[in-house]
Amino acid sequence: VQLQASGGGLVQPGGSLRLSCAASGFAFDYYAIGWFRQAPGKGREGVSCISNTDGRTLYAESVKGRFTISRDNAKNTVYLQMNRLKPEDTAVYYCATGIGGLRVGEYEYWGQGTQVTVSS
Repeated sequence: VQLQASGGGLVQPGGSLRLSCAASGFAFDYYAIGWFRQAPGKGREGVSCISNTDGRTLYAESVKGRFTISRDNAKNTVYLQMNRLKPEDTAVYYCATGIGGLRVGEYEYWGQGTQVTVSS
């Protein structure tokens, strides 16, 4: 199982980024995919997830209305469109595969993370 997160970078407050999570080595369309983030000195928190079947999505309250998760099963890829970014969104972002939800324990396999820095 491999999950490759990409698309992070440095962006000014109010800007946008799109993260990608490319998956391989497992039946991608059988599992939910989640995005998590970890800021320095803090625990890993769930940001968003998307189900494998009906495309249902969940978002953390802190990102609702600003982030959008989507998946392309033909490309084995999940995206996280992040708009109106704030300095508090600064973190390493990870994608993971599992049963769904926003809790770390619901996911078994993790990608390596991509750094997102929101700063002027």
